[in-house]
Amino acid sequence: MSQVEIRLPKMGESVTEATITNWLKNIGDTVEMDEPLVEVATDKVDNELPSEVEGTLVEILFQEDEVAQVGDVIAIISTDGDGGTSTTSSVAVETKVETQAVEAVAQTVATAVSTVNGSSDVSKNGPSGKFYSPLVRSIASAEGISMQELENLTGSGQGGRVTKKDILSFIEDKRTGVVTKPATQQTATTAPAPQTESAPKPTQKVAIPLMEGDEIVEMDRMRKLIAEHMVTSKHTSPHVTSFVEADVTNIWNWRNKIKNEYKAREGENFTFTPIFIEALTKAIRDFPGINVSLDGNNIIQRKNINIGMATALPSGNLIVPVIKNADQLNLVGLSKRVNSLADKARNGKLSSDDISGGTYTLTNVGTFGNVMGTPIINQPQVAIMATGAIRKVPAVIETADGDFIGIRYKMFLSHSYDHRIVDGALGGMFVKRVAEYLEAFDVNREL
Repeated sequence: MSQVEIRLPKMGESVTEATITNWLKNIGDTVEMDEPLVEVATDKVDNELPSEVEGTLVEILFQEDEVAQVGDVIAIISTDGDGGTSTTSSVAVETKVETQAVEAVAQTVATAVSTVNGSSDVSKNGPSGKFYSPLVRSIASAEGISMQELENLTGSGQGGRVTKKDILSFIEDKRTGVVTKPATQQTATTAPAPQTESAPKPTQKVAIPLMEGDEIVEMDRMRKLIAEHMVTSKHTSPHVTSFVEADVTNIWNWRNKIKNEYKAREGENFTFTPIFIEALTKAIRDFPGINVSLDGNNIIQRKNINIGMATALPSGNLIVPVIKNADQLNLVGLSKRVNSLADKARNGKLSSDDISGGTYTLTNVGTFGNVMGTPIINQPQVAIMATGAIRKVPAVIETADGDFIGIRYKMFLSHSYDHRIVDGALGGMFVKRVAEYLEAFDVNREL
């Protein structure tokens, strides 16, 4: 019998694992080549994985809400057409043996923990009927988490299932004192620690009082990840922000002149974003110290200039698709990539590759009418720029015949950077250079 192992593929830079969120096929179902087989979620994006072959799904090695590592065999497809399951590949057998061994060790640990702590074994299904994956059960057993604690834990997985992230967060909360042990675990000779009137520590959760009419809405998965990334970035990088005002009158007038012709020719709009990205890439070539990452005491100098563009989604969440080698594209090429990625983002079609590999990020807060902003660095990058709204303002214009007041189109550029590696001189000169490139835009330029 010919059987093919379906492995979890590499899904972008720094992505080493994924959570199985939904099997689109059941065992015994026929699968076509390139037909979606399973939905997986990483810390960056959700993906549908297509089948690599045509055949019958005969085995599923990772259940929903379980975490697989890149390269793991997650399913077996028979290409013989009979859907038989009598023979499996050697790797699949090894995987099952390893899984059984892990579960056996987890059961042994659970028994030992139960003996020491007096807690019950962590079973596959709790009294409430909740399902707990082998990974969650293994972690719970090793950490002495009782079935009662698991049952009281709110899961973020499908159908309220407790995920790896949920239980690790619960364990961390217990270690930092956020979660207290049940009263039944206190002995008669142990008195609770006295409470002091001190300010809450950063790791403590503060109870938020509810008022009449309030509604509690749980964050969706993407918003939770965004929140985690933003907090991590602020904890990682000491942020400094420099501001420069740029006169973009030439750009405003030039775009008004070409936009209708461009749309008729290309079938899509020409926005300001490609022009901003072009100026950024020129400035990065002038100041390559901005195009780096910091790994401990090592500076990683990036060869490629890959510009991420922060994009608002219809859900209100944010995602950052990446234009690879942006410095090698002309304005038409940049416009095509900007429009394509924005459209894919709005329709939920971005792949892991579309949002990985960024070396510098642009966010256009002017889209929402904001004059300026102080953006948070997109780790592991060291800088990010926000472009504000373009405003028609009175300005002093210097000429050979003297100064006079005129109407100009201006905007603010906000440049946030990691002060561990980017000092004020470099950060300030960089944003000033971007403004200079924008102000020097050729009004006679053609697409």
